[in-house]
Amino acid sequence: MTDFDLAIVGGGINGAGIARDAAGRGLKVLLVEQGDLACGTSSASTKLIHGGLRYLEHGWFSLVREALGEREVLLRMAPHLIRPMRFVLPVEPGMRPSWLLRLGLFVYDHLGGRGLLPGTRSIDLARDPLGAPLRVQYRWAFEYSDCATDDSRLVVLNAVDAAARGALIRARTRCVSAERAGEWTLVLETRRRREVATARALINATGPWIGDFARSVLREAEPEHLRLDKGTHIVVRRLFQHDRGYVLQNKDRRIVFALPYERDFTLIGTTDNLFSGNPDAVTPGAEEVGYLCAIVNEHFRAAISPADVIWAFAGVRSLYDDGSSEPQDTIRDYVLALDAPPGKAPMVTIYGGKITTYRRLAEAVLDRLAPHVGKRPAWTKGSHLPGGDFPVDGLAALIAHVRRSWPFLGDTLARRLVAAYGTRVSQILRSVRTGDDLGPRLGADLFGAEVLYLMQHEWAQTADDVLWRRSKLGLRVSAEERERLAKFMADSVGRAS
Repeated sequence: MTDFDLAIVGGGINGAGIARDAAGRGLKVLLVEQGDLACGTSSASTKLIHGGLRYLEHGWFSLVREALGEREVLLRMAPHLIRPMRFVLPVEPGMRPSWLLRLGLFVYDHLGGRGLLPGTRSIDLARDPLGAPLRVQYRWAFEYSDCATDDSRLVVLNAVDAAARGALIRARTRCVSAERAGEWTLVLETRRRREVATARALINATGPWIGDFARSVLREAEPEHLRLDKGTHIVVRRLFQHDRGYVLQNKDRRIVFALPYERDFTLIGTTDNLFSGNPDAVTPGAEEVGYLCAIVNEHFRAAISPADVIWAFAGVRSLYDDGSSEPQDTIRDYVLALDAPPGKAPMVTIYGGKITTYRRLAEAVLDRLAPHVGKRPAWTKGSHLPGGDFPVDGLAALIAHVRRSWPFLGDTLARRLVAAYGTRVSQILRSVRTGDDLGPRLGADLFGAEVLYLMQHEWAQTADDVLWRRSKLGLRVSAEERERLAKFMADSVGRAS
């Protein structure tokens, strides 16, 4: 008897989203990830849930329409993790004229059925405080709506819900072999221990590792239409004191965002360069960091240099090669390749995809596999991710409730916990009656009780899992505090099992 209906290789947003959807339909699901959840591309995005305003000038209207519709679906699904954000788009002298920007924003406001978010307005930058951080040559701008999120936590919450619905989530487990007959036979390796699992269908959600998976695991030729694209981001001390983001147009036609980030910082990105090589080894390059600093200096009064960069990260996107000559022109929509030879178990390979449209991608994958694993009703559109079961406008009320229930937390910690866990804060603080019950302080506002929860319920095994993928507290802890956290986790393995 086959162990699983679906085996998914890849624990990024696509893999986790498919696992959740499939498990909720009653399918037996295995998800295998060679590292930590979201340790690759899905933790290296610009952290936006958006329609992709720049895609309109490429004519990708169907992609923008789907993404804009999903923007509000996801906002309702996870109002703790996904938050509305307003974006300032300055009119760039000598580039896209204001009438063209206004037209594009009119389409953007109306294409996806916007209901929750406010529409576009014009800004006189000489009079509006939003113009203060910008250089004096910027006179006019438009302000419009999109959303921001913590990308890696979005992955983890999908995996948490998938597991709650019966999926088996195997982080730090490598699929070393996949043999196809009437079913798939997979050899899995965890800490040098091997085991075998069988599945009716296989999903290759490995992202930039698609080619490597084909060669080393499937023993097939690398897919012909794979194109890898590297994006780099940098984080600096905050460049402005408000909660809006800036959209910076550049002479090379690229768009760069400067976004308020983690209260005290500004996130800047992204670059868009062709990539070849091992995705495991991708790092921000000095030229890319310099490029982003130069763009900031062209637009803002405050100047930055690579020495001001507190954190830089890079990721590799796997795109479907449509023959475009420039990376930024390659379509960002997902492409699903179904391989189902007669009498053989099927496989779906996923190219591309955006965090914003991961839920629709999951539905599309299960539609493609329906003839092989059975068709069952879609269900995720009206659902809530873990901790998101409160009204979309109820975040402030939830924070106030947490402050009343645990007054010793303080405002900053209460807000961070609610933004990360939503209503599940009560699970972390279930037995907490005083500040001492939070356990040892391990750096910044991170306490032992939260770390134990992450180890028990969110597959956190290392300090970096906690500091960079379950949170972004890595921006605030010292090397000594990181070592203290690592020791606490090592000492707590028995308690967290």
